[in-house]
Formats: sequence, structure tokens, C-alpha cells
Amino acid sequence: MDRLFGRHAVREALRANRRSFARLFIADGVQRDAAVIADILALAKGRGVRVETAARDQLDRATPQNHGVVLECGDYPLVNLDDILDYAAAQSASPLVLMLDTIQDPQNLGTLIRTAEAAGVHGVVMAQHRSVSVTPAVVHASSGAAEHMRMAQVVNLARTIEELKDHDIWVAALHGDAEARDIYSVNLTGGLALVVGNEGEGVRRLLRDKSDFVLKLPMVGTVESLNAAVAGSVALYEVLRQRRVAGKTQT
Repeated sequence: MDRLFGRHAVREALRANRRSFARLFIADGVQRDAAVIADILALAKGRGVRVETAARDQLDRATPQNHGVVLECGDYPLVNLDDILDYAAAQSASPLVLMLDTIQDPQNLGTLIRTAEAAGVHGVVMAQHRSVSVTPAVVHASSGAAEHMRMAQVVNLARTIEELKDHDIWVAALHGDAEARDIYSVNLTGGLALVVGNEGEGVRRLLRDKSDFVLKLPMVGTVESLNAAVAGSVALYEVLRQRRVAGKTQT
């Protein structure tokens, strides 16, 4: 069982309604008529969730950074690749998948999920090993966006790339190779899987070799690279920009 914390994470979990819910804790002294808290309480009532008042210091000791709200709920609902592709098909949209190669920082993962949800990504595929999973800290870092995102964990990302290609989806690795193509020079409007690497080595060589092409962001400053969350977010919004221009967004 998970303990989600933070007002936005808890509200979005209740809105998404993809988990089972046990208890909602509200710290004493929290203004229950505040807009976000009122939303949370209304959603909890609609879901039949028991609401309990807890001492603020007790809640803080058990779950730091809770902002006065903690939700006991079931485990995060992972999906598989077919679920992601089926969702894209149901939207009559060219699939847009974000692949994460051994992302290990919860804040980076949360930020990428939040951006992916905002940019219209149909699902996120992560490595099962050497990667952070969708923990309550990740949900909090995503401001609850993870509760709405379809997330899949796979044993072998290289094999998943082959599966995506079998569905006529182009695979692009985001990596600062000298041979990489400038992202603003490539048509990204079709079915696409964007591979973002981890905070240290980036996208591994095997996955770059498996990809159809490698993309890079132009760098005109003195810093050599952006971190995974920033680079992935910039790239996703370039995909969204192109799709909007081409009229291929899902909305």
C-alpha cells in the first residue's frame, strides 16, 4: 500500500480513480474550506473514502512534505505497451511514447511525467531495473500528473524498441552525439517514441544504435548539456509544436 502526500498528488489520485483507496488523513488546523482541500474532501466523499483528522506533528513524522494531506491507497497501476498503443488508437492520434533509459532521480522522473502529461504523451515506458519506480515521491514531484499517465515497466528496452518499430513507430534517442541531428530540423509529427537517458551517461549506446535516429538540442551557451528532465521537456514540447502545426494532436 502507498501513502501519497501533498495536496496536488492526493487530489489527482482521487480524480484519476485508478487505485483502491483506504483512508484520507487531514492534519488538524488545515482549513477545510480552502479550494484544494475542499476538492479533495468532495472527491473522497464521492469515492467513499474514510476521512480522519491527524495531529500535524504525527503526520509530519510519518510522511514529511505532506502539506497536511496524506492518502493511503493501493499500489500504482502499471500498464503494458499494448495499453499505451490502444489508448493512442482510441484518440485517433499518431502514437507518442516517452521511453526513459534508467532514470534514477525521483524529481527528474516526476518532472518528465508532468511534462509528458501536459504535452499529450500517450504513455511512458521505463526500464524495470536500474530505474526509480513510480513511488509516492515521484507522484508528488509530478504534481499528481503520474496518476493520469499510462506507465509501463519493461525488462528489455531494446526489445521494446523493436516492438515499437513493428507498429511503424519511429524511435528517436535524445543524446548529444556529434553525429546527432538538430531536433528542429527533423519531422516529428508521425508515430514517435522519444528515448531520454539518465542523468549521467544519457541514452546507452545499445539503445542509440537501435533507434532510427539520434536527436540533439542546440547549445549556444557555455554549459555542455541540460539535465534529463529539462532536455526531455524541451524535446517533448518541440514534438507538440510540430504536431499542432500539422494538426495531429489528440485534442
